[in-house]
Amino acid sequence: MNHKLIFSISFSLLRARWKQTLVAAIGVTFSITMFIALLSFMTGLNGLLDGLVLNRTPHVRIYNDIKPSKHQPVNVSGQYKQYHNFIKSVKSASGRQEIFNSGAIMEVLKNDNRVLGFAPKIIAPVFFNAGTIDITGVVNGIDVQSESNLFHFNDYIITGKAIDLKNVPNSIILGKGVADKLLADPGDVVQVTTSQGDIMPLKVVGYFQSGLQDFDKVQCYASINTAQKLLGKPNNYITDIQVKLKDMSQAPAVAKEYGGLFQADTEDIQTANSQFETGSFIRTLISYSVGITLLIVAGFGIYNILNMMIYEKMDAIAIMKATGFSGSDVNRIFIVIALSIGLAGGLVGLVLGFCLSAVIDQIPFHTAALPTITTFPVNYNPAFYFIGAIFSLVTTYFAGYFPARKASKVDPVIIIRGK
Repeated sequence: MNHKLIFSISFSLLRARWKQTLVAAIGVTFSITMFIALLSFMTGLNGLLDGLVLNRTPHVRIYNDIKPSKHQPVNVSGQYKQYHNFIKSVKSASGRQEIFNSGAIMEVLKNDNRVLGFAPKIIAPVFFNAGTIDITGVVNGIDVQSESNLFHFNDYIITGKAIDLKNVPNSIILGKGVADKLLADPGDVVQVTTSQGDIMPLKVVGYFQSGLQDFDKVQCYASINTAQKLLGKPNNYITDIQVKLKDMSQAPAVAKEYGGLFQADTEDIQTANSQFETGSFIRTLISYSVGITLLIVAGFGIYNILNMMIYEKMDAIAIMKATGFSGSDVNRIFIVIALSIGLAGGLVGLVLGFCLSAVIDQIPFHTAALPTITTFPVNYNPAFYFIGAIFSLVTTYFAGYFPARKASKVDPVIIIRGK
């Protein structure tokens, strides 16, 4: 059968029932619009929340954990080998937080093609002296350049500059929560006491705010040299090496490999943030589920409209079949009708979805926890538009397929006799 004729008949039927056609197209348009806007907003929000944690988390962390000795003297003694020993005489106090041969480890990391970069770090528990009260905190000694390149450190500085830690001797950037407790302004000097009782004055050069309040109430930052002076350690003293990989999915295997190679404790990002990743996955899954449900509901609307159209056009279908149209030709006519509705409604929905996403992107969004975020986050991923377009065509195809099969099986003799 002539394809041009099939398209001509299809569009004639669409125009004959233009109100129902318009309702069906609006249903598809609404579904696609909400699908795009919902996914763009939810994935943008997920990206924001993920960034709060994942941007500040190394893919692999190399460190030395403090744990009791595995080799207790009583177990070594031949006299007590046959006994069950429960006395532990060597405690974890004999352990060292320092990473052994940190220079050699960093040289190996530099030559590993899987490694994007690494940043050495010192973690020092301290007390900030506020009059007669000591406030618990943690000073992180960092290499400013590496920390900024790999972990977006500059993005979280709300007052001052990260490079000041390197340029100003004995300086510190306070977590916003710590600064509020100490009433410390940039330029002030705070007294810091280490766990060994040593006191050192540090000049405040800025504030740090990650958006995680519990984190900002204790975490502060200094240069590695300042942290080493604070603890009275040599310039090769390092407690952590933070590694960023080119492929984050390799982190568990790489962490295990490094643990055996360097004889140190390791932790991968998947293990450290397993609950957070699960929450992110569930939020994305809910977004897709709601969007797809909207499309399916629109598909049922098209199905009902085509069913009614077939019922009302039974005589026209009988005449077409009586004049030489085959069942497959009739099938194609109603499939074309369904796909036309899906295509028109889908294209308009994609445009309106983009427009609605752009509107959401301009809505003011202010929170004390995230001072750098001024509007709602939106993700303009082209994949969402591709998925929406394909799914609108698939949904409308199946919505038209079953009524089309029904129309193709109409017996013209029965219809004409009945008429």
